[in-house]
Amino acid sequence: MSFYQILQMDPTMIYRLIQESKDIKSKRRFFVGMAVRSVLIVAFAILFIVVLCSFFGSENSALAVVLYCMLLSVRFVDFGYNVKESLVSLAVILVLLVGAPVVAMQCHWVLSFVIHACSFFLILLASANTPEMGNGSLFGFAYVFLCGNVVYGNSLIQRFYMAGVGFLLLGSVFYAKHKEKHESIRFVEHVRNVDLGVHKYQWMLRYALGLSVLLTIGSYFDIPRFMWAGFACSSLLADHKEEPRLKERFFDRLLGVLYGCCVFYVIYTVLPMEYHGLIGPMGGLCLGFCSQYKHKTLLNSLGALLVASSVYGVHQAIFLRVVGTFVGAVFALVFYWLFDVCFAYVEKKVA
Repeated sequence: MSFYQILQMDPTMIYRLIQESKDIKSKRRFFVGMAVRSVLIVAFAILFIVVLCSFFGSENSALAVVLYCMLLSVRFVDFGYNVKESLVSLAVILVLLVGAPVVAMQCHWVLSFVIHACSFFLILLASANTPEMGNGSLFGFAYVFLCGNVVYGNSLIQRFYMAGVGFLLLGSVFYAKHKEKHESIRFVEHVRNVDLGVHKYQWMLRYALGLSVLLTIGSYFDIPRFMWAGFACSSLLADHKEEPRLKERFFDRLLGVLYGCCVFYVIYTVLPMEYHGLIGPMGGLCLGFCSQYKHKTLLNSLGALLVASSVYGVHQAIFLRVVGTFVGAVFALVFYWLFDVCFAYVEKKVA
């Protein structure tokens, strides 16, 4: 196995190879590969986001982060139909990610819910034909993140320009990697195959409705940093399995955030103020060594709290993070149960 191939693997696969290796030299090689991979990902992320923000404004850093995450994904994950129509879908997805949150924020709460639900369901339908590949959770994160970082006026125009540049970059990579796949399959075939009796489409509908309800509630009551509740909700509803491990994921999410807040508070308090800017990148580097969800949640909290603490102060930021996560996770559990009960009732009535 080449060193380049090691760099393409995620930590879970590398840890498995380390465990299976019988000699120390191979184990060391895999570990070095994981470390180099982590450094390269963080370095490229910083460069990518800084360059885009230098052209389109720092207020659009949220979209830069989303484009970076999409770039990591499109190299490996296609949409399940021919590349030409996939590129059209990619353009539509970017327009919805940028435009739908802005339009929804200006509307009555009922219309706002409809916009969120229709937009996100369409995004899932266009991109998550194979849920196990992770596009559902990726675009769930992207939609919530951009809903929590809405811009207007010239900043919105610049955001659309950034999305256009992002489309050219993502589209080029997508075409190069997937141009020969699913040549005879069209998007309309996916639409024709939509059947709410199939678990995959029930998952899409549940995910879209649940996230939309929560986002509408947060917008209606103007709750600060409510996107953190959205992230927690999305992380649970993104589970596409027929027998999801919701309780396990609930506690992993909550414990990860609690531990993350404690670690952040200690580092923030002990570290001199001039070095606080290193907390985010260091968390990103450590993230490259994580294979478990709760550990990833812990490390993701560091950068998020650093940004929020500059706005709300460290104590208020931690409070919002914990409460938002708890509310979003509990809401996801309740909504999941309500959806299944209501869906079973409707199915029984129709039958």
